[in-house]
Amino acid sequence: MKLLALETATEACSVALWLDGEVVERFQVAPRRHAELTLPWAGQLLADAGVARGQLDAIAVGRGPGAFTGVRLAIALAQGMALALDRPLLPVSTLEALAMRSSGGQVLAAIDARMGEVYVAAYRRRQDGQALARQGEEAVLPPIEVRLPEGAEAWHGVGTGFDAVEGALRQQLGGRLASVAAQELPHAADVARLAAAAFARGESVAPERVEPAYLRNNVALTLAEQQALRESRAE
Repeated sequence: MKLLALETATEACSVALWLDGEVVERFQVAPRRHAELTLPWAGQLLADAGVARGQLDAIAVGRGPGAFTGVRLAIALAQGMALALDRPLLPVSTLEALAMRSSGGQVLAAIDARMGEVYVAAYRRRQDGQALARQGEEAVLPPIEVRLPEGAEAWHGVGTGFDAVEGALRQQLGGRLASVAAQELPHAADVARLAAAAFARGESVAPERVEPAYLRNNVALTLAEQQALRESRAE
């Protein structure tokens, strides 16, 4: 199986190529350069591997949540490629891809959502040690409202959400965190791994059916609205 994966939902830009179980990736923390880098990187990965676009079996994309512009870009590029090639699309949660960066048995993935909030989702690693099972729903919340599933297990935190709002999420969860890797960002290589497993399960979808996961109802608050929201939470 040959699959191209895109992930641009955060300040990191990455593209990966899955070739029958092997993954090659281009990754860089490159704020505001996603549109400039993504397609050239995709072309270079394919050229280096000697794979024509028509040989791809599917396209995978990190569907968010994350930065509005980055999520929208990845979805648009992935849909365009999939439609042009008449291939299915495999949307993957950016939070699940981020959770793959941790080897812990219980993982809380968190991305800085700005405006005093974080995108979060909790996962437990399945018995095979590879796949993740999400516990509850993805959410966007102030750190003080984040709750871990019940149980005595220690959790492993991963993602920029743990440094957001002056580390409020670390303080909120306290002793239930065995480790925190706050510098980790989602990678297209993990999007590819998750998408390959989904493809094998028959979970690919038509490109036009894929929608971004913004989580916020209003993804384009004005500056005045953002200030009002911050002031209301400070009261």
